Amino acid sequence: MKTTTLNAGPASSAAEPKQDSRQGGKRKTSRINRFMVSPSVLVLALWMVIPLSMTIYFSVIRYNLLYPGDNEFVGLENFQFFVTDFGFMAGMSNTLLLVGAVLLITVVLGVLISLLVNQAFWGRGIVRILLISPFFIMPTVNALIWKNLLLHPVSGVFAAIWKFFGATPIDWFSEFPLFSIIMIVSWQWLPFAILILMTALQSLDQEQQEAARLDGAGPWALFFHLTLPHLARPIAVVVMIETIFLLSIFAEIFTTTGGGPGYETTNLAYLIYSQALLQFDVGLASAGGLIAVVLANIAAFFLVRLIGKSLTEKQ
Repeated sequence: MKTTTLNAGPASSAAEPKQDSRQGGKRKTSRINRFMVSPSVLVLALWMVIPLSMTIYFSVIRYNLLYPGDNEFVGLENFQFFVTDFGFMAGMSNTLLLVGAVLLITVVLGVLISLLVNQAFWGRGIVRILLISPFFIMPTVNALIWKNLLLHPVSGVFAAIWKFFGATPIDWFSEFPLFSIIMIVSWQWLPFAILILMTALQSLDQEQQEAARLDGAGPWALFFHLTLPHLARPIAVVVMIETIFLLSIFAEIFTTTGGGPGYETTNLAYLIYSQALLQFDVGLASAGGLIAVVLANIAAFFLVRLIGKSLTEKQ
């Protein structure tokens, strides 16, 4: 009995050039892709690096527009002066209070209003559009509406309501300046929370809710054990996105109170503006800008990690 030995040498040798040609094609495609993307990446890098480099440069020199010839190197003196200034602590506390209060108001009211408009009723589509529409109003226009039409102590809507009940109208921007800013910003960002949360409620499992009702679950049990866990991800997204934008609130403060009275409504963004364009101290404002960037990145880092951990646990 003879055994035939199969020789796979020619077949394997024929497959090797094909494999090499595929790898060569992939490398060529990868080089072409990098070449096509490189102009946009270069422009983006220059767009980021050049302003950042100039900000770092101005932050370590004494650069005041009133004294353009005095540009000596001062090291970290601008940072030290900005941090030890009374306005910095006031700006930090106002920023944290503003962000925290707006987040609390928008998330709580956003959940409640989303639950209400998620029910079937006549004209629900129109109500949803009206609830979302304030988000598309420009911040300056939003601030002017509140300042001149709603909160004005003489001709505002709130003043008319106070007079109707025989009470003395309140000068909101003098007596409650920061609370007024919180109301204005909350009114603008509440539609965003409603939009995200209302969309998330559309994917809530109705069969699961019906089964829970058949088991005797009441409205509170349904909310805390089904609805609220389902909204955990959307709420986390709302908190992250709003926090990033709320840290740089400026137009509402500039249009209404100008950071006053005193430092009552001055946040970090407005403090940097006042140093640069009101006191003409570009070096000090650059140092403040770098500090604000570091603080914003720290907040974004922890928010991204927190939300990423939440999303991973939910999967």
